[in-house]
Amino acid sequence: MNKAHQDSTESKQNHTENMKHDHHQGHDHHSMMVQDFKRRFFISLVLTIPILALSPMIQSFMGVDWAFAGSSYILFALSTVLFFYGGKPFITGARDELKERSPAMMTLIAFAITIAYLYSTAATFFLKGTDFFWELATLVAIMLLGHWIEMKSVMGASRALDELIKLLPEEAHLIQKDGTTIDVGVTELKTGEAILVKPGEKIPIDGEIFEGTSEVNEAMVTGESVPVAKAKGSGVIGGSINGDGLLKFTVSKVGDDTFLSQVKHLVEEAQNSKSKSQRLADIAAKWLFYIAASSGIITFITWMFIRGDLAFSIERAVTVIIISCPHALGLAIPLVSAISSSIAAKNGLLIRNRLAFEQARNLDAIVFDKTGTLTKGEFGVTDMHPIDISEEQLLTIAYSVETNSDHPIAQGIVRKGEKLSLKAKKVSDFQSLNGKGLEATIEGKKIHVVSPGYLKAEKIAFDEKAYEQLASQGKTVVFVVEDKKLLGFIALADQIHDHAKKAIEQVKAMGIEPIMLTGDNQRVASHVGKELGIDTIFSEVLPEDKNKKIEALQKQGKRVAMIGDGVNDAPALATSDLGIAIGAGTDVAIETADIVLVKSDPLDIVNLLKLAKATYSKIVQNLLWATAYNVVALPLAAGVLYNQGIVISPALGAALMSLSTIIVAINAKLLKIK
Repeated sequence: MNKAHQDSTESKQNHTENMKHDHHQGHDHHSMMVQDFKRRFFISLVLTIPILALSPMIQSFMGVDWAFAGSSYILFALSTVLFFYGGKPFITGARDELKERSPAMMTLIAFAITIAYLYSTAATFFLKGTDFFWELATLVAIMLLGHWIEMKSVMGASRALDELIKLLPEEAHLIQKDGTTIDVGVTELKTGEAILVKPGEKIPIDGEIFEGTSEVNEAMVTGESVPVAKAKGSGVIGGSINGDGLLKFTVSKVGDDTFLSQVKHLVEEAQNSKSKSQRLADIAAKWLFYIAASSGIITFITWMFIRGDLAFSIERAVTVIIISCPHALGLAIPLVSAISSSIAAKNGLLIRNRLAFEQARNLDAIVFDKTGTLTKGEFGVTDMHPIDISEEQLLTIAYSVETNSDHPIAQGIVRKGEKLSLKAKKVSDFQSLNGKGLEATIEGKKIHVVSPGYLKAEKIAFDEKAYEQLASQGKTVVFVVEDKKLLGFIALADQIHDHAKKAIEQVKAMGIEPIMLTGDNQRVASHVGKELGIDTIFSEVLPEDKNKKIEALQKQGKRVAMIGDGVNDAPALATSDLGIAIGAGTDVAIETADIVLVKSDPLDIVNLLKLAKATYSKIVQNLLWATAYNVVALPLAAGVLYNQGIVISPALGAALMSLSTIIVAINAKLLKIK
């Protein structure tokens, strides 16, 4: 390896590693947060046990007296450690929420524990009253548990940009002025340089062919199901795969101008601009925060006006504020989230974005990518038209020749032959005719399995009406010729997924509009759409325009889900309100999506919608249970019926809190897909 090559390779490796490091930071940060909540929960739980044991209210409730000289100071010390260590994530989170002027769960928790700590500290050293250290401890422990459960159940930061990087080869064959080639790093290439691509290799960068012919598989990046014929003057896209021909092209785009870089930017923009609407739990927490703050202030002012007793007024206000932050709220959503994630996993659904998942219940339209989503992404034989021979004989000849090719059309014929257990004939003199088909010798006879273009060039007559009818249905037709004599023709098409039609029917039954989006031509798209019962079809859509179609639907006021499997689908997946990837798709699509259908079955979309609705229903029920006792407890804690001798005691508050938490936990366990 020469020094230039070595330096170039090292530069490429360093560049790639730096990009991977940057994109993995989000994932690593999320993992560290999960571990941090776990660690804080267990340490806080250990501290909570002696705090409860030393709390006078808990001792009174249990009918014991464990007090000893200095026990109140030990209780204060343990609670101080718990407040600053266990409460730190909530205090930090509250600061961030308040900076954005959007108080939510963190603000509510931080407010409650701060008030509990400050009042309890004052009660220990200055004021005459009952401390709330036990409330502080249980609130911190339960809230840490809830956040840990939820974060653990939905861990999975997007690594879509990492996967885009992997699509490109690290090196390219640079053609030098003397005609020799040298391998250099792709990042070192400049526009105008000449590149050689060998059969079967990935095309390293965007360019324009100046020599050679081949068929290039662009399905991964454009969604086009059929390999595209390339010749002099044709453009090629970095990341696509060369077929059997040798290609030479000049680099036309580098850096941020390349196709994959544009996709990368589209994904970044879509992810950054995606709706930041709050989750239902945060909305509930925001209003509880306002209620807690206002109720506490009103309670304090009212009792100061009525009695003028500072200690009593503060105690009533603090009680109101603490009760406004129900312990069950910390478990209401996390338990449902964890259980729904478990149910989803058992049903082949991977939830990566909880917010987007919650929005699935409100969808107006689902946009399906065609290739690899509604269809299997592989060709299969649909029609055979033999001439003067049997279908088996026609297929056997084609099968014998096609076993030597890796072309998707050839593989479709091979699969059909293997399914029928055909015995392949001995083939010799095999060669590929770029853009035309295959040529071989079988039993001394020259056999061609070719396109209609070859027949026209060789002036071999065929039934053009029958051919046009098949082509109008989006089918690809190959002709089998023996020594210039037409033996018949075979039609193939991308196979529609077994459950696709049923999935479309059920989506319609749920009042959601199915839409098909594809880079394929109008004829292919219309045929598939008609077969599946899809009325709205966007065909011949360029990869960079797919997300624009999603945006156009959203501007009509529609909440849109997108389901796809390719690199070209990634920006649209990120732009949509709910991005769904097929598990058998590219890593880029999977990492960009909010939900992954692990089994690659379009029918699973129905289970997803049902689970989303059931989950939302449970969340609402749990929020009602979590806050229900506030309706009774808050006014009683404020002292509305104080003169009648009715006031909520800390013990009764604790009992109501425990009951509410148990109900929430049991209700969450009842979640299921109907």
